Amino acid sequence: MIVMKFGGSSIASAAAIEWIAGIVQSHIGEQPVVVVSAMGKTTDRLLEASQYAAQGSAYSAWRRLEDLRLYHAQETQRLLGADARGFLEGRIAPMFRELHTILIELEEGKKLTPQVQDEVLSYGERLSSEIVAAAFEHAGMKVEHLDSTKLIVTDDRFTCATPLYWETYAKLRRTPALFAGDRVVVMGGFIGATQEGKVTTLGRGGSDLSASLVGAGISAREIQIWTDVDGMLTCDPRVLHGGYRLRSVRYDEADEMARLGAKVLCPKTVAPAIRQNIPIVIRNSRHPEMEGTRIGPDAVSKPGTVKAITCRTGMTVVHLFVPGAGMLPAISDGLNDLFERNQVRVEMVQAQQDGVSFAVESSPRLPELLRGVDASVRIVVDEASAIVSLAGNGITAEESIEKRALSALLKDTGIRMVSQGGSQKSLSFAVPESKLAISVENLHREFFRAADPEIFAPTPESGRRLFVAKIAEGRFLHPNLDLGSARADMP
Repeated sequence: MIVMKFGGSSIASAAAIEWIAGIVQSHIGEQPVVVVSAMGKTTDRLLEASQYAAQGSAYSAWRRLEDLRLYHAQETQRLLGADARGFLEGRIAPMFRELHTILIELEEGKKLTPQVQDEVLSYGERLSSEIVAAAFEHAGMKVEHLDSTKLIVTDDRFTCATPLYWETYAKLRRTPALFAGDRVVVMGGFIGATQEGKVTTLGRGGSDLSASLVGAGISAREIQIWTDVDGMLTCDPRVLHGGYRLRSVRYDEADEMARLGAKVLCPKTVAPAIRQNIPIVIRNSRHPEMEGTRIGPDAVSKPGTVKAITCRTGMTVVHLFVPGAGMLPAISDGLNDLFERNQVRVEMVQAQQDGVSFAVESSPRLPELLRGVDASVRIVVDEASAIVSLAGNGITAEESIEKRALSALLKDTGIRMVSQGGSQKSLSFAVPESKLAISVENLHREFFRAADPEIFAPTPESGRRLFVAKIAEGRFLHPNLDLGSARADMP
């Protein structure tokens, strides 16, 4: 058995769902269990609708719900044709009536608690999993749709629930594993329920965790995360085009990359897979012929190799200059505790001779918290900051890596902080957010000028950049090639 998880962009339209039906059909002999996210931006629209309803903006709430209803109805009609009417009336319309009832209650004064929010957001995956299951059946597959709230057991920390692993695995072994023998099982990701039956969500990116849980619970041979990129890349394509694809990475490296901001994988995903030693493969649903990136114990390991550049925006750097060295531990520990109590996440800490620096997620509460610091401490705040990190096993043990990174960054960037992670797998720098793109480009040029083919595979864009770079270096020239035009075309 395998698990195949498809994200919202992979099932955003009827055409996209028909496409993934073909992908699943091609894996039918591997007994796939399919986990799907909500379609497109449904989760965001549901959240907006509930917030408008709680504010008393009845029309705005209704408008968003109606747009969602029409969107799901339209794509279902395109998928199922003449069979759509009965399915819409019997399976989809009742869920929208339930949603409408919840919104009316919110408009009339019911509080939008985390529990109510989870109830509303759960409908995204309930709807998408029903529609995808119907589409697979329409395409000729034998299908079993399962309600994830009956299978994924969690605690009651609504909006970011933690799975109760053994209770969940017991349910998964009894149900999906049984049905997967002769049919395609379809489930919604992101959602679960407490032991008392209260609906919960696993937090943003929770569908990846759902897939990992299902994989562990059914002892899958492989967990496939199908997304809209070719695999794990050496840099975020939204920041810099032309990265390389990682052929394989170890579990701990993938976890570190996700923690540092790699968007292709939810940070919590790998834990259930690690316990069961199940490989996770990141693949592109738009290019299913590509092998993607394989995460697991058999990855090529070359300690000291930078595997990826990750980045996070929306950060603030706080520098504290302490008058006496004896005050530093108390000031540092006290502020760290203050941030933690007020849910301001600390991402980096750098101790210096005359003080300490923190990189934290930007928060409107930050000025108020800093006013509580001892008056003798001078505070400098750098807003609009970003964190750019190098990731790879053993890189902090190589002194040359930090020197090369600093050299690359100092060309065009004002570095605000430097921090080595708690392990030997990452090295992070805080830079002005306005300099993020050039920082990533300079680092990528420094560390991936000659990418090891055993670890990295070129993407079409990276191949083009390498070709132009070789031209610029004079390493080869085609007699009919205009060098000036080639340089002008570089991204």
